[in-house]
Amino acid sequence: MDKFHFIAIGGIGQSALAKILLQKGYSVSGSDIADSKYTKELKDLGAKIYIGHSADNVPDGAKIVASTAIKEDNPEMIRARELGLDVYHRSDILQIVSKHFKNFIGFSGTHGKTTTSGLCSYVLEEMGVKPSYAIGGIIPKYKTNGSATDSDIFVAELDESDGTIIKYAPHITVINNLEPDHCDFYGTGLEKIFETFKVFTNNLSENDIIILNADNFGAVEFSKELNNFVTFGIEKPAKYMARDIKLNGIRSEFTVVKDGVTQGEIKLSIPGLHNVYNALAVVAALFEAGFDFLDMQNHFEGFSGMGRRFQLVKEFDDIQIIDDYAHHPSEIKATLSASRNIHKDRIIAIFQPHRYTRFQGLWKDFLASFNDADIVFVTDVWRAGDEPIEGYDSPDFAVQLGEKCQHIKGSMEEVAMCIAKFIKPNDMVLTLGAGDITNIGKFIYEQYTA
Repeated sequence: MDKFHFIAIGGIGQSALAKILLQKGYSVSGSDIADSKYTKELKDLGAKIYIGHSADNVPDGAKIVASTAIKEDNPEMIRARELGLDVYHRSDILQIVSKHFKNFIGFSGTHGKTTTSGLCSYVLEEMGVKPSYAIGGIIPKYKTNGSATDSDIFVAELDESDGTIIKYAPHITVINNLEPDHCDFYGTGLEKIFETFKVFTNNLSENDIIILNADNFGAVEFSKELNNFVTFGIEKPAKYMARDIKLNGIRSEFTVVKDGVTQGEIKLSIPGLHNVYNALAVVAALFEAGFDFLDMQNHFEGFSGMGRRFQLVKEFDDIQIIDDYAHHPSEIKATLSASRNIHKDRIIAIFQPHRYTRFQGLWKDFLASFNDADIVFVTDVWRAGDEPIEGYDSPDFAVQLGEKCQHIKGSMEEVAMCIAKFIKPNDMVLTLGAGDITNIGKFIYEQYTA
């Protein structure tokens, strides 16, 4: 039987695939720089886990799995090359796994991939379909990001950040939206993103279905490259539409209209107009997959969101600390807008910029994203391998955003010590970013209650 060794097995994408292989009976080992809940779960499932990267970790005869973040100078990669082992990118394994399913539903686009793929998996689970899935976040109820079953349905989040999306061929593809992002790979425009998605969609068969957001400029522009597609939306005419939208605090509801015919109401326990779009995208995907509305309708309300997507971390003294993965201007704006709809008192945003290249490429958009925050604290940039770019750093951002923004340098513990002095009862504190800012909520709580 094949055995697989994952370099950086604790990553959210890597761990999902490792779980699927373990559940399918394969031998799995892997390494990471630190122990985590993901590595512990994999160990409980039978994986051999090494903490720290070392040539000695690499098993003879194993297939090596790595992500784009793993470079050729990694000691395990060097050892794998010396042994002549097959080295696979994470996307190669996802592509191989996906080919074993009769119905493959893929969620793509700049924003919403994790929420839509997670919500789709959740609704199918609650319907009793028991799908297999590999997604970039944890479904709270099931406490997992990956599952392998005997069902013929597979749901996956398709990452476009490094161009590897071209390897997949889903039977149903949802393109939530297309906006400039991943500036280190695509630059600051949409042209190269469109080129990648064109290769991707050209690989699909004429029977495969593409579902596009009719209200998103990038998706609409890209649709000019396509001969056949299905649309969903709120503002512009689409096959699937959300009507009578009500945003009530952390809850939302809307009526689904398909081809001009009212289907019924969907209730959500997640806030914001962006989540209405997310839910509508899932409704469209499930309809196109052949499911009846009445079978799916009542299962949306039980979904509490994905891990790190508007996730309540702490609540004390009428203070809420909420963590969100938002690290793109559109995501930040949507999260703060949803927060303002919920919370009428002071909103404090703690923003950790992710990559200098993204910060530079989308600088003006970032500056326009914090209108719904009363106070903004910006931390040091989470580099993710980027080198600093002069004029596009956190102190520069704080100056340009104005009086309501302050740069606080240092570790998350050091930043928390400063911020804890500012917060007061009735504040909503939002931690925004894709790096280690996710840890700051507990540090603020500890400092505030000390």
